[in-house]
Amino acid sequence: MIPINAGTVLLTFLMFCRIGGCLMIMPGFGSPRVPVQVRVFLAVSVTLALAPLVIPVVQGDLAKATPPTVVQLILSETLIGASIGVMARIFFLALQFMGTAAAMLMGFSGMADPPVEEGEPAPAVATLLTLTATVLLFVTGLHIEVMRALIASYSVISITDLFDPQFALAKVTDAASDSFTLIAQLTSPFLVYSLIINFLFGIMNKMTPLIPVYFISAPFVLAGGLLLLYFTFSEALTLFISGFQTFLANG
Repeated sequence: MIPINAGTVLLTFLMFCRIGGCLMIMPGFGSPRVPVQVRVFLAVSVTLALAPLVIPVVQGDLAKATPPTVVQLILSETLIGASIGVMARIFFLALQFMGTAAAMLMGFSGMADPPVEEGEPAPAVATLLTLTATVLLFVTGLHIEVMRALIASYSVISITDLFDPQFALAKVTDAASDSFTLIAQLTSPFLVYSLIINFLFGIMNKMTPLIPVYFISAPFVLAGGLLLLYFTFSEALTLFISGFQTFLANG
């Protein structure tokens, strides 16, 4: 049983700052399609659900903390939560980059579609990949892993510890390196396809200079790219979700 006093209330509010900062940027939760009121309600609900697990193991009593210290802790907890959310968001931004690159390589990026999950227009392939990955985030239960990562973060950075920019930058850099290494592997089939198909049509153009091979080849390049996407779509998302799960477990 947790006693309700000034220190407990302050610790709970500081937890809300970290959890709210994470959910504000997390993919799925932080989508512009989710109303602000819903995001606040989720942050409050998660905070009250996790408070009995976190508060007993938190070191330090903040009942007598001075106002300047409280302000520092609020800013620190918000930045820590935002850093965790940014690391997860980087993976989905990398996936969106893969979709944009794949669309460009297959000649399917002429017009951007209206945004669905993100706030800016993107090619149809990028929108399809990111939207499906966001759905899989909840279907596979990885949003629960995010909550576990938030709980585990208190064993590394306690509530009473201030935000360390160098440590956060190192973690964000590691997340960016892991995500773009994964995405480079997933994008490689489209890169190889683009090099081969354009090389072949380039040779054909040299052999028949009077025929506008570029305009003739565009439908075939697009059809081959869509066929390649059909065969690699499921496997690419499976590897992406697996890599994201590994990051949540080890990050």
